[in-house]
Amino acid sequence: MSSIVVVGDTAHTPSTGRRRVVAALMLVMALAAMDSTVISTCIPQIVSDLGGFAYFGWLFAGYLLAVTVMLPVYGKLADIFGRKQVLIVGVVVFLLGSGLCSATWSMASLIAFRVLQGLGGGAIQGLVQTIAGDLYTKQERGKIQAALSTVWVSAALAGPALGGIFVTYLSWRWVFLVNLPLGIFALARVIRHLPDDRTRRTGVRIDWLGAIGVFAATGLFLVALTQLGTTSWRSAGVLTPLAGAAVSCLATVLIESRAAQPIIPGWVWRRPVIAAANIAMFALGVVATAPALILPTYGQAVLRLSPVEAGFLLAVLMVSWPLSAAFVNRAYLRIGFRDTALFGVGGAVIATLLFALLPVRPLWQPAAIMLLLGVALGFFQPPLIVGVQSTVNWGERATATSSIVFWRQLGQSSSAALFGAIVNDSLNAQRSLRGQVNVSASTGAFSSVLGHRQSAGSPIAQALSHAIATAASHIFLAAAAAGLIAFGTLLFLAPRQFPAPEVGEDR
Repeated sequence: MSSIVVVGDTAHTPSTGRRRVVAALMLVMALAAMDSTVISTCIPQIVSDLGGFAYFGWLFAGYLLAVTVMLPVYGKLADIFGRKQVLIVGVVVFLLGSGLCSATWSMASLIAFRVLQGLGGGAIQGLVQTIAGDLYTKQERGKIQAALSTVWVSAALAGPALGGIFVTYLSWRWVFLVNLPLGIFALARVIRHLPDDRTRRTGVRIDWLGAIGVFAATGLFLVALTQLGTTSWRSAGVLTPLAGAAVSCLATVLIESRAAQPIIPGWVWRRPVIAAANIAMFALGVVATAPALILPTYGQAVLRLSPVEAGFLLAVLMVSWPLSAAFVNRAYLRIGFRDTALFGVGGAVIATLLFALLPVRPLWQPAAIMLLLGVALGFFQPPLIVGVQSTVNWGERATATSSIVFWRQLGQSSSAALFGAIVNDSLNAQRSLRGQVNVSASTGAFSSVLGHRQSAGSPIAQALSHAIATAASHIFLAAAAAGLIAFGTLLFLAPRQFPAPEVGEDR
């Protein structure tokens, strides 16, 4: 029989202290947010120094995989040991991985150290949201979620430019080295300003077998989807990890059903609010991935925009999303969490359908659609995060928050691989492109294809334009289908009024 008593509680932090904690959290989140956007600009230089072009996609996939599978693990550990201690460990692991990445000697070692970075990044992505929920009341959480969203927007806009500066004037290794002083400063702020929330533990057992099972099942599933982007679904490269994922999933269910304190407790799925939010957040990950993966390429190949103009389309989405989220708390405090999320997901379905079904259009039309989608996502995500946090007590909040962030991350990971396969099929269907370009689901291959468009004759350019337009329509239709599933799940599974926590107060 275990006993857990909270020593400190961040909810009672004075307002001045809260602002300092939030500043520290935003610095920590900036480390994870900037990481992938900065490195994307440096890929040619990394490949030139280390080789291994065929495997560079794993610089992203390996990191994303580690982050995804560690989210539920860190959530459970934070509910047992306290947020501050687990977050500090995560930041230290992230910085250790960053230092090793800067000193790497081969593509294989760089991929391995990126995975190590991701093992720490999982704590950052899950626990920053949890601590924000601890610090603020239900009425205030919408504003802090919007503030944290601005970190991701800044990273999306500034990351590529910063990476370009590093490779032009310094070295790609500075992409990782710069994390060290920033991370140490952020870590010092967390240690100094985040209240101590250690717990007194008696008889607590860590479900390490369950953690390994979650890691194996999710990891193998994502490996299979990643392979699906470059090979047939019938190949051994897809079927073998998929079978391994199924076996690991079954083993994990058996382990968790017998564990005294499972990593993924059964109440996460027995409570309709959290179960509906998990499914809806998976769909949100799918919807958000669609424009991020195809929109810049679509702008250049179909609309004949410059890279800067094509990037503007995505920037409209990335800016309107947090701006919308800044005002969503007024909506869910009036009409409720579920109905606000339904309004958001309904707008997202309309936006994705418009993009999929409208013919080739002038620049203002896709920009307007991205504006609508950004506003819709701003009404979609915060009510689910804040709503779930408002239904659980302190001892369950990290697990619940990490659960919904995990499913959003899994939606992003799996849809990126599937959307890559859609693009491959569309490009390979164009006969005039066959033998001209070597297509894969990676961003680097997209750039290679666009380079052929600019240098080759009009037949290839027209075939590429048609293929990308077809792929974009299919991708946004798939995103709309995911949105419809989320709409139905929230409408029929989630209660209109989210219940207060069963134990403790609803802060």
